[in-house]
Amino acid sequence: MVKVSKGNLLSAKGYTIHYGNVYEADGELLDQVLVSVFRSPRSYTGEDSVEISTHASRYIVQRLVELLLASGARFAQPGEFTRRAFLNGKMDLAQAESVADVISSTTEAAHHIAMSQFRGGFSKELEALRGRLLEMASLLELELDFSEEEVEFAKRDQLLELVEATLSQVNSLADSFHQGDMIKNGVPVAIVGVANAGKSSLLNALLGDDRAIVSAIPGTTRDTVEEVAVLDGVAFRFIDTAGLRDSSDTVEKLGIERSYRKLSSAEIVLGVLDFASDSLSLQQQVSQILSGVDTRSQKLVFVLSKADLLDENEVNKNVTNINNFVSYADIKADIIAISSKSSESVNELKKRLSSIEKSLISNAASSLVTNIRHYEALRNAASALSEVKVSLSANVPGDLVAEDLRRALSFINSILGKDLGLDPETILHHIFKNHCIGK
Repeated sequence: MVKVSKGNLLSAKGYTIHYGNVYEADGELLDQVLVSVFRSPRSYTGEDSVEISTHASRYIVQRLVELLLASGARFAQPGEFTRRAFLNGKMDLAQAESVADVISSTTEAAHHIAMSQFRGGFSKELEALRGRLLEMASLLELELDFSEEEVEFAKRDQLLELVEATLSQVNSLADSFHQGDMIKNGVPVAIVGVANAGKSSLLNALLGDDRAIVSAIPGTTRDTVEEVAVLDGVAFRFIDTAGLRDSSDTVEKLGIERSYRKLSSAEIVLGVLDFASDSLSLQQQVSQILSGVDTRSQKLVFVLSKADLLDENEVNKNVTNINNFVSYADIKADIIAISSKSSESVNELKKRLSSIEKSLISNAASSLVTNIRHYEALRNAASALSEVKVSLSANVPGDLVAEDLRRALSFINSILGKDLGLDPETILHHIFKNHCIGK
């Protein structure tokens, strides 16, 4: 079917490219191709493999696939190439899972994290943790072997310090999942405020598109509207919510209840204030927004909308009043006046959002966890290490302490793909089933 111009592909050296022809079963020429040869172990999967480069024709590709299938080849399973690479020791399981993240990353930040994990940054940190757990478990196991001599190979106070340090690192990695998941799937930003404050206009301005319906009629937005925009390499998931107000309309009340739920789960809250309102009304709007915000864990930005309707003196007066009110309430919040019709003021808000998120990223752990499976394993490891800590403090026998250490070690091993247990095929199938066919 494939004939190269010189030599034989079966005896070709690795990392060589060969020119040749592809023929139909009746001998008719289908295409002229280039065949790249890769030899074990220096290939992606660690096995002998070839790649065929054809001309960009759907017909040629389809016919070539049909000819390959007729010759005994089969379609790859989802993630099969990466799975083979893992099984052949080319990468650990955490790196293998990161391949899907590299392929699906849509922003600079998500790509940076995925590539760091693919290169083994996260795995190196886990290997160091695993090494310490192995050392501790080995010392306790050694004591059990010499139990009759009552020899203490691991001093309990030193072991306790090591466990505490390891537990702190495991907790730090697990806690980073919150940040890692946001970078991977988008930072949730809730746009909240009273009815007709300008929330939908702000969403449209941030997106640069008329995504939300804008109307002077209060209560136009009755459900949340979510859209993603990339600002300076980071994805933000903007959530336009129903106006916060008392309403007798059943549907609108459900939308307002959902607004409060979205507000509580957002990383950043854009509290939109109708800047054209009087001072008393502005304070009431601020209070209503603050009632649903946890300023200890959420970043709050007050957006003073409709600034174009006021002159400079009125703008400065209202900004001062809101600053005084926020300071009196001992609340930390950014305040920015914008007009949705002014691209300059909207761009200033975008820069402010980008700055907030980049500061959060810089303060995060060196390795960010983005995989829910890794997060759950780390939480389970932390729970086992907490038991070890309690046991050491209570002078529990070494065999029981060693059992909890082995349990913590098994959770770390599960992330790296070591000692998968009795049915590794089921585990691997579950992990790789969502990979794309090509990898």
